[in-house]
This record gives sequence, structure tokens and C-alpha cells, in this order.
Amino acid sequence: MAALVSVVAASMPSVVAPGTCSDFSDLREIKKQLLRIAGLSRERGLQHSGKWASELAFSLAPLPLSELPPPPPLTEEDAQDLDAYTLAKAYFDVKEYDRAAHFLRGCKSQKAYFLYMYSRYLSGEKKKDDETVDSLGPLEKGQVKNEALRELRVELSKKHQARELDGFGLYLYGVVLRKLDLVKEAIDVFVEATHILPLHWGAWLELCNLITDKEMLKFLSLPDTWMKEFFLAHIYTELQLIEEALQKYQSLIDVGFSKSTYIISQIAVAYHNIRDIDKALSIFNELRKQDPYRIENMDTFSNLLYVRSMKPELSYLAHNLCEIDKYRVETCCVIGNYYSLRSQHEKAALYFQRALKLNPRYLGAWTLMGHEYMEMKNTSAAIQAYRHAIEVNKRDYRAWYGLGQTYEILKMPFYCLYYYRRAHQLRPNDSRMLVALGECYEKLNQLVEAKKCYWRAYAVGDVEKMALVKLAKLHEQLTESEQAAQCYIKYIQDIYSCGEIVEHLEVSTAFRYLAQYYFKCKLWDEASACAQKCCSFNDTREEGKALLRQILQLRNQGETSTTEISAPFFLPASLSANNTPTRRVSPLNLSSVTP
Repeated sequence: MAALVSVVAASMPSVVAPGTCSDFSDLREIKKQLLRIAGLSRERGLQHSGKWASELAFSLAPLPLSELPPPPPLTEEDAQDLDAYTLAKAYFDVKEYDRAAHFLRGCKSQKAYFLYMYSRYLSGEKKKDDETVDSLGPLEKGQVKNEALRELRVELSKKHQARELDGFGLYLYGVVLRKLDLVKEAIDVFVEATHILPLHWGAWLELCNLITDKEMLKFLSLPDTWMKEFFLAHIYTELQLIEEALQKYQSLIDVGFSKSTYIISQIAVAYHNIRDIDKALSIFNELRKQDPYRIENMDTFSNLLYVRSMKPELSYLAHNLCEIDKYRVETCCVIGNYYSLRSQHEKAALYFQRALKLNPRYLGAWTLMGHEYMEMKNTSAAIQAYRHAIEVNKRDYRAWYGLGQTYEILKMPFYCLYYYRRAHQLRPNDSRMLVALGECYEKLNQLVEAKKCYWRAYAVGDVEKMALVKLAKLHEQLTESEQAAQCYIKYIQDIYSCGEIVEHLEVSTAFRYLAQYYFKCKLWDEASACAQKCCSFNDTREEGKALLRQILQLRNQGETSTTEISAPFFLPASLSANNTPTRRVSPLNLSSVTP
């Protein structure tokens, strides 16, 4: 575990979010609270909330026997319902939800009433999923509804108005409202649930799924509790506010949760979201050493391996997860990624469909399936898959971006523009979204907007190093030769400063344009340097040789380089052939096209 903590510490920013440490002054008391809520969650069949609390409690120092929390006291109603509750809980644990609900009917205690209502809710969900698998393909899952939801809403609403619901009851009421697409009411109920029972992680998590932006978060009246820090870290990650999220997680590590695998996995996910692939891979690899049977977030790990084309590692991960549990959604997604990397797209789509049969609301599988249908040129199925992903989570920029790409293939630029804008709103500093927007504006002949997008893409850090080339070509199209030359120069400097192996066409295109530009400006030395660079590339070799012959001929005729025409800044000495001396002229001001 020490190795894992050191890897995370080395990856984290040094800034610590203010005002969080004072909330964690008594870690022993926090551990007691976590153990208590883990027990209460398990009693009500809330396995994921119980697991989260148990994992967090495990990361803290063990308590002596004298300080272990006592079991919750039984009320008179608990005693009366004990036999029915014990029997029903046994049925609930083996997923006989209707049977559990039958024996709990008429129970008065809060615990038994929650299990009664929750059993009815899960029974409806199970029937909905069974009907979906039996009758429909994976792309029509949204058409089947849980028939129990309306009845549950009526009954829970009456209890809510009478103020008879505890924190768990409010959580279930919020879930029912969310399932019925009553988002505003659901948010209010979840906020109320966090005030009454702040230790229940399930309510916080549901609230996370309903918040779409930071402004919405500001208007929420949340309880001032240490759980709020975990919630804020999680929602910042979801909203792509990665710097704030990492600061929150660092502060949680500093106050005593350094051994929490949950926090460490969230940090890895955060680095994945900002495409810091090396850090994310390093943390995930250490996490797997400490928790080798972990399945949560392994689909995210597989995405990283996929991006890096690490076939052996992805194959090992897929086989390993298959041995642990082949019927988990994460396992299916990892196997799908493996087949996708091998360009077996039909098999990949099959495994993503299998994941969706296991959990129709699993966001990653919908998005990945959309990608596979795109690879198979099945645009209508891709659109359906991406739309389902957005139904599950409107914050999924990949689905919005995927829809934009799909409509681009269908040559529908106005649709593209809408979807790329939505993706850009979610990822304002992602150059890929900006470049896509720029291309869209270009097709619609809105060239000023296209310029702004390309320049902004370069300014935020161009991942694919194409923004400057596209901006240069746009300037070429508008006969703005000096601006085009400046963009090409900056592009070449960026490519060579990264130490990348230059293989793609655009470098030769840049040298060819600059050679011709300097030739027109009668700057023979600079034109000669660029022309000689052109000779290094197959597609521009002949043009480079021809230009060199022309320059030599003009020089022999007594033509001299001009000193009156101002040119943009020039190639670094290391790139100039034979270290030809070049003038240094101030770069042109591109602020006119900066958004």
C-alpha cells in the first residue's frame, strides 16, 4: 500500500483545498460512523452503499474492542416486525423480491417498511429488464418501463407529506422520482435525504447524477458534514473540473484516507479524464497490485490500454477479469475493448450488448457500442447508441462528440455543429472538440468562427497538433499569406520541439508553402532552406528540387535577396539547411482571431 500511496502522491498537485482538514479532526469517530452506516445499509439491502462505507472504514486505523459501535437499539415496532423482517430479508438476499414484499406487507417499523417498498421497486426493475432481454434488441431498452413506479410514487408521496420517511425512505422516494424523469423534485428529495442521513453515500451519488453544471451545484443547500467533501470531489470529477477534484482528493489523503482504494481509483479516473495517460496507467497498475481482484473502474483502465494500443496488457486484463467474474459489465466492456483493438468490431459490439443486458444504464457500454457501430459504418445504430448514452448521462461529452462525428459522415453540418457545441460546453479546454467545431464552421463557410476555433484549440494545447495546420490553410484560402506562413512556422517548431517522428503529410505541406512564400518575397536563403527540407519528403521532393534550381538560376543572374519585405519569424537554426543565417522579425499579432 505504501508504494501505491507514493505513486499517487507523486502525481498529485501540491495545492490543498482550503477548509477541509478541520472537518476530519476525529478519525476514530468517523470510522465508527462508517461502520454504523455500513451495517444499516446492509440491513436494508443497499449493498453498494454498504460496500462503499466498509471500504472507506477499512482504510482507517482499526478500533479497539471498547470503542466498537454497538448495534442500533430496537424499537417496539422493530420487535413486532422482527420475524417478518428476518424472513423477508432472507428472500430479498436471494432476489425473491415479490416474496419478500408479500411477507412485509403491513409492517410498521422504518426498516421493514423500507425493505417492503425497496423489494417492490426492485421487483419492477427485474421484470422490466427481463422483458427487455426477451423481446427487444439492446437499442430499444428505453421503451420498457417499470410498472411499479407510479404506485410507489403515490404511496411514498403520502408518507413524505406526513413527514414519516427517514433518510433511507427519502433516498428511495428520490430514486422513484428520478426514474419517472421528475428531476427537480428528485433533487429536492435527495438534498433532504442528505440532511436527515448525511452518512448514506447512495443519496449523495444519486444527487451527483442529476447535477449538470457548477452553477446548479452552487444553489444546492447541502449539509456541512465531512461527507460533503467526498461528494464535491466526485461531482468535480464528473463535471470535468479535474483540478478542483484532484485538490479535494489530495486533501482527503492528507487528513488520513491515504489507504483508501476508492480515492486512489478516483484519482486515476480523474487523470484519465484529462488524458494524462501515463499518470493514470501508473496509478491503475499500482492499484491492481494492491487490490488484484478489483473490477470497479477496470473498464476505464482498459480504455487507457486501448488508447496506447497495449494489446498484451489488455489481453491479460480481459482474461484476468473473466476468471474473476465474466458476467460483470466492466468485464464485458474490457473484452469488447480488446476485440475492438484487434479490429474485430462485430465481436466487440456483441460484448458491449452483453454488458447492456446486465445493466441497461451502464454509460460506458452505450458510448463504446456507438463507437463500434461507427467503425462498422452503421450510422443509424451508432446514433441510437449515443442517444441512449446521453439519456443515461447528459454530461457524457464522448456521446455528444460521437453524434457530431456521425452526422458529419451523413454530411449534415448543422446537426454536427449542435452536437460539437454541446461536447465543447462539457470540455471547453479539449482541443479535439474545438478542431471539430472549426471544421464544421468551415463547411458552413463561417470562416471567422472557424479561425477562432482553430486558434483556441492551439491555445489550450492541441492534442493532435492539427489546429495550426488547419488555421494556416484557412489563411491560405483567404490569401492571407503572412498569417498562413506564421502558422506553418509555429507548427513546424512545435512538431520538432516535441521530438516526434515526422511522418505525416502536413510537415511537408508546411515546408512547401514556406518555400514558395519566401521565394515570392525574394528571400532566397530562407526559401532555399525550406526547399531543401522539402527534398526530405517523397511528396514534395520534386517541387523542392525545382525551386532550388530556380533560386540558383536567379542568383546566377544577379538577383539579390530583398531586405524590404517583412516576413514572419523563421526556422530555428537546427532546422535550417547548412545552418543558413535567417533574419529574426517579430511574429504577427493573431489577437484579431482570438475568441
